Amino acid sequence: MSASNSLAALQLVLDRAAQERDRLAGELRRAEELALRTRRQGEQLGTYRGEYLQRWSRQFGQGGAIELVHCYHSFMQRLDEAVAHQQRQVHAAERGQAAARQALLQAETRLASIRKLIERRQAETARAHERRDQRQTDETAQGLLLRRQRAAAALPS
Repeated sequence: MSASNSLAALQLVLDRAAQERDRLAGELRRAEELALRTRRQGEQLGTYRGEYLQRWSRQFGQGGAIELVHCYHSFMQRLDEAVAHQQRQVHAAERGQAAARQALLQAETRLASIRKLIERRQAETARAHERRDQRQTDETAQGLLLRRQRAAAALPS
């Protein structure tokens, strides 16, 4: 494969790696948004639970029917389950966010590696051109020197 074909192929690989990095960056943004939303929902649910507990604590301080106490306990149990479920959702969203961040980091590393490889190949190609040009210059200079020497030797003394 010629140097220009090799560089063209590497450029294609670089373009695809950049597209993959961009896709993963979008996934990370979505994962961050999801984690933020689930944390906020968890906070709201926790706040509501605290307010509900406070309100009913005052209510029970004034006395209450046993049926009302059973309803309160039943609702608090469901509310506690909802809070626990939301916490699991928050943890899952945070794990997803961490995984997306790690995938993006790997894509960035891959992209940087491909760029570095392209730079090395371009430098190798430039060095090969320089060597070829130097060889041609040396051969031209040597040819001129030989012609001068022959011309000098052909002249009568």
